[in-house]
Amino acid sequence: MAQIKVPVVRNILQANDRLASENRNRFDEAGIFVVNLMSSPGAGKTSLLEKTIDALAARMGIAVIEGDLQSSCDAERIQKKGVQAVQINTDGGCHLDGNMIQIALDSLDLSQVDLLIIENVGNLVCPAEFNLGEHEKITMLSVAEGDDKPIKYPLIFQICSVLLVNKIDLLPYTDCDVAKIRQTSKQLNPAGKVFEISCRTGEGFGPWLSWIEEKVGEHRKIRAGAAVPPQADSH
Repeated sequence: MAQIKVPVVRNILQANDRLASENRNRFDEAGIFVVNLMSSPGAGKTSLLEKTIDALAARMGIAVIEGDLQSSCDAERIQKKGVQAVQINTDGGCHLDGNMIQIALDSLDLSQVDLLIIENVGNLVCPAEFNLGEHEKITMLSVAEGDDKPIKYPLIFQICSVLLVNKIDLLPYTDCDVAKIRQTSKQLNPAGKVFEISCRTGEGFGPWLSWIEEKVGEHRKIRAGAAVPPQADSH
């Protein structure tokens, strides 16, 4: 049985990668910057989205795809911010996949979107293995979870472009060593950025917001270039 499982898993991932590639093409054609936000349950993903929307919604079109096992409470929180939000309930599934995202996109008006944030199911393992077509992966870790998580769950820290260390306002009440998190994550992912933030107080949000705005600006330029018709050859 162990020999049978390996090709089955490989086939599932390959099929998902094909769907993710289709999603990426759709995002690129629309000039939308897309991030896949991953973390453990309770790390603060939805709070991050709320605060990010508050800061940036006046300057760009934002939409959110919410992934969760059950309920629509996270999507309802986001919709109260006045942006498009779609809830995906996985009915016990531990991650989102390319097919789920394709279906959810049909509920969004992508012509009004500059930034699409996919909030994945709370899990440090499975979401890291499934591409969704996103441009960048974001991992969030709260200081309350401890500084050993990059060692215990290395893949999700290896593949992310940005690691957000959240709830730094709680550092006086924990034994978490943020320097250790930085050191370990940099060993796993030398090119990755690390931003220390507090979604409750807003501390440290400047670099995160600047990174988002820079990436959205890059994709806006791509969209603007695609919209300009080619010049006729005058010769």
